[in-house]
Amino acid sequence: MGYEKTVPVPAAASAEPLFKRYADQFPVTTNLLYLNHAGIAPLPRCVAEAIAGWAHEAAGWGSYHYARWLETYEDLRKAAARLIGASRDEIAIVKNTSEGIAAAAMGLDWRPGDRIVVFAEEFPANYLPWKRLERRGVRLQELSVFDPLERVDEACRGARLLALSFVQYLSGYRADVEAIGEICRRRGCLFLLDAIQGLGAFPIDVDRARVDILAADGHKWLLGPEGCGVLYVRREIQDLIEPVELGWTNVANYHDYGNRDLTLRPDAGRYECGTLNTAGCFGLRTAIEFLLEVGIGEISQAVLALAEQIALAVSRKGYELACPWTPATGSGIVSFRKAGLDSTGVVRELKTKGIVLAARQGWIRASPHFYISPDQVERLISELP
Repeated sequence: MGYEKTVPVPAAASAEPLFKRYADQFPVTTNLLYLNHAGIAPLPRCVAEAIAGWAHEAAGWGSYHYARWLETYEDLRKAAARLIGASRDEIAIVKNTSEGIAAAAMGLDWRPGDRIVVFAEEFPANYLPWKRLERRGVRLQELSVFDPLERVDEACRGARLLALSFVQYLSGYRADVEAIGEICRRRGCLFLLDAIQGLGAFPIDVDRARVDILAADGHKWLLGPEGCGVLYVRREIQDLIEPVELGWTNVANYHDYGNRDLTLRPDAGRYECGTLNTAGCFGLRTAIEFLLEVGIGEISQAVLALAEQIALAVSRKGYELACPWTPATGSGIVSFRKAGLDSTGVVRELKTKGIVLAARQGWIRASPHFYISPDQVERLISELP
């Protein structure tokens, strides 16, 4: 079939750097120096082939191979579970990070006086749903991601939930999720992690980090298509979060079209409302399996090395970093600016030279993935004013 798995298997114990080992998987490098994986990532060849293969089959055969679509949904749940150290029963397939976070924010039984710990630097997807709960008498306690753990510990005393990004979208600050997870568990506070800016580039084990809920879309560091993501809900709390969207697939006997029983599915599938994004599932399944084959440990080392190279080089050229870069808190995101320079104009000019970055709130944001080479980073540095 045209949409069979085509994930490449790496050679055992290869001494080649990742950017050489997987060069053939990234056709984008023939056109661009692409440094915007914190925005929308280009598709690896195997992912594009999986999506195109499914489309070709659907054009010629309709839903004749529907059983294989169901297998792909299941493969995606299993791959996502493997990626984060969860069970497939704790994985739901969602449209995006926002939908996953909203499922928790709107599905919990909030009471007036409940308190949620949030962070000032969050992307709106992990702030606005909590802010909306204020109309129901829920109180927000706002911290900074740069606050010491002692302050987080104190804020979690009596709090119902803490919502945090694995990696902050602008500064690139990578949180100590294991330390924060330990605080949340000790304080009896639910821990929700927006993982979109770290998942695929850095390891995360939801049990070790004591994460209760995790959401991530596939189109950034996971190297998948837009419109398909994953939601993790720890098995022990699934009965605490009611589905806020109810359709035919949330319920246990959804394959029986005559079913009128509202009993929910016994796993995280209860948060899947209706038909899934099949093309997206073929792509994201292949993307996650590809990353698992490459190895998240190796990927994180490569990403950190590239980010450090950028941070040090732009600092030498007189740019200010959005936050100090360290191996412990660094990520694949490096944001920088220089007094007197229009960051948006710089990004626009570099785009005309085939170098893709992002302009965010007055900063130039670079976000390289593992297939970028150090020489390509040097090209970026040489082109920066």
